[in-house]
Amino acid sequence: MEEESPRERLFDVLMRRIELLSPHKEAIRSLLRSARRDPPLALALNAMAVRSQQWMLTAAGISASGPKGMVRAQGLALLFANVLRTWVDDDDDGSRTLAALDRDLARGQRFSGLLDDLCRIPEAACNLRQRMRSTRRDRRDREDRAAV
Repeated sequence: MEEESPRERLFDVLMRRIELLSPHKEAIRSLLRSARRDPPLALALNAMAVRSQQWMLTAAGISASGPKGMVRAQGLALLFANVLRTWVDDDDDGSRTLAALDRDLARGQRFSGLLDDLCRIPEAACNLRQRMRSTRRDRRDREDRAAV
């Protein structure tokens, strides 16, 4: 899988996960239904789902550490829950599930790019501050040399 893109690797990992869940489809359907009516249950399931999606990201070779990794894992948990809602009602050949996963991963990829861009803003601001300090220091040095 190393030659595949991160999105393709993640797609493969999540599809394997869905295949392994197949014997438990009715239990998943029941949990999804119950979580809609029981917010504490939904929060507990979310915490487990985020941890699980950190493992899925890592299995796909995508960083799941640090604050950015936590945001990625939370987004993937929401994405996967949405795909599971399609999967529990997909009695066909699984094509609706495949399409939902592909569509949602494309959306997630765009969000991840936005997240990367947002994370660069503080770094760019820090670099700008350093350049401004350096420019002021250089100007003071030139003024000091001119005064001597």
